[in-house]
Amino acid sequence: MFLALNQEEAVGQTHRGAVEGDMRVGKEQRCEASPYTPMWECPCAYLAPSVYSPPSFMKMLSPFRKDVFSLSLITEQRKARLERRTTGSTNRWRFSKEPFSKEPFSGDLLVLSQKCKALSIDFDEALKNPDRLFISQIQKFFSENFKNKPIQTGEADVILECLGFKWELHQPQLFQSETLTRLYLAALTRDTMSPLQELEKLLRVQSPEKTKERAPVKKIIISLKINDPLVTNAAFATALKNLYMNEVEINEEEVLGVLASAHILQFSSLFQRCVSVMTDVLSPSTIKNFYMAGCKYKEEQLTIACQKWLEMNLVPLVGKQIHLRKIPQDLLHKVLKSPRLFTFSEFHLLKTILLWVFLQLNNKIHAIPIYETVLTFFNSFSKDYCFLDRDVGQSLMPLFLCLHLYSITRGKDLEELRHINIFPESWMVRVAANHYHALENGGDMAHLKDFTTQAMRFGLLFKQEYTTHSEMIAVYGFFFEIKGIKHDTTSYSFYMQRIKHTDPELPAVVWEDGPINLRAERVVKYEIRAQTLVNGKWQEFRTRQITQKFGFVKPSCKSHALKIQTVGIPIYASFAFIFPVS
Repeated sequence: MFLALNQEEAVGQTHRGAVEGDMRVGKEQRCEASPYTPMWECPCAYLAPSVYSPPSFMKMLSPFRKDVFSLSLITEQRKARLERRTTGSTNRWRFSKEPFSKEPFSGDLLVLSQKCKALSIDFDEALKNPDRLFISQIQKFFSENFKNKPIQTGEADVILECLGFKWELHQPQLFQSETLTRLYLAALTRDTMSPLQELEKLLRVQSPEKTKERAPVKKIIISLKINDPLVTNAAFATALKNLYMNEVEINEEEVLGVLASAHILQFSSLFQRCVSVMTDVLSPSTIKNFYMAGCKYKEEQLTIACQKWLEMNLVPLVGKQIHLRKIPQDLLHKVLKSPRLFTFSEFHLLKTILLWVFLQLNNKIHAIPIYETVLTFFNSFSKDYCFLDRDVGQSLMPLFLCLHLYSITRGKDLEELRHINIFPESWMVRVAANHYHALENGGDMAHLKDFTTQAMRFGLLFKQEYTTHSEMIAVYGFFFEIKGIKHDTTSYSFYMQRIKHTDPELPAVVWEDGPINLRAERVVKYEIRAQTLVNGKWQEFRTRQITQKFGFVKPSCKSHALKIQTVGIPIYASFAFIFPVS
């Protein structure tokens, strides 16, 4: 029953129901008390507390009825209903300590009424202002009643005025949207002197037990004003279509508008579907808009997905396209600080950041320039101050502070940095001093204290067509090969090994402009990491931080191998290492 009895009827009728109704223990039981005996004086009252709950000091079994009443049976009956507790010294109940908690709404209007009275809230006024009620509970009640039932296709009983159009809807479907539920209940009770009766009528119509007795519900007109520029007519229509169909296709072109529509409608299941679609179609052209949408609607899952995707693709993919210009500075800063950031080398990362800055300062350029054009631009500034000391560069300082400049060891690259005058002189002096001390001490990197945030980093992008892939690197006269091998369709291994400078496989370009160290052994602390995307989720594999002496012959020349099993491709393999003091 949705509308409970009033308080005066409850004293007598509930007492009879306890003895004669469905809640009685057995038909042979009869209560000797008067039908008008107050409930708190009758032990039978404890059999049917669905309408009235006695004061706490009376909640005990009568010692004279032990032969009739079973404690276990009463316990089972109490479990079969929602637990209610008295509020103050009255016979009013509430579910929990929270006035309007998110517990399921059972359709019991008495509970709603009593909660409002316990909190000194006018119930009729609360119905006229549904924000004061727990809309999500009412919404859940209606939507569950119509789950797995045929979709209505007859005459609409709700008209939604929005975006200059009138959208015809059916009452059962709109309850999937919290916004539409709120608007509907407000409209239902707005022009009536008895909002409680209107809501009761609605509950009776929706009651599963009343299917054959349903009376038509009056047609309601509701209005919704939308100011979000992301919401288009087509996207809003798609969102409303999802009220009727669960598997409506959402394409990449309209997903942003559908997400915005779902947010306004408070249509949670559709909103999460949009988030899932967006994370699956991340690309250089969509990363900016998707990230901004995640920030706007406070959807952490989406913003994190954008950040993780850019950590892998900033250097190898986005950094080669004009879409690099659109990357927000705050997102770029997060990516540069991440220990998961993938780059082929520190110099590759530096060139990507320089290109991003160039594109921010040259809005009229609509194609990726060659690297020499970028260098010419920065050389055009006066030599009196470096770029980062100028007003235009001050706000960009946090980005460049994320770089590991000491990882740029090639003489030609260092000379180029000094020539374009990007960094303060003190930075370049410090980098040069660290290189000098490392070379004087056999490669020892005494200036690096924290492996996680300061290690040198190099990377391999292992693509589908590869069976093997490797790169040569040189650091302070020591030469290493970083390598990946594909063993079968899902099995891969990644490792690094030391190479002699006389090895015919070592390209001359790697060593001809730098020093050569002839030490037979070099202590290296390293970590190998591999990441790949599978079904919208990033898989990450890594070794521990390993300290090992590298010689020239096997097995000492080869590192531990990172062996992985995955169906993901491409694979982003990162090699981080330092030369500890030895």
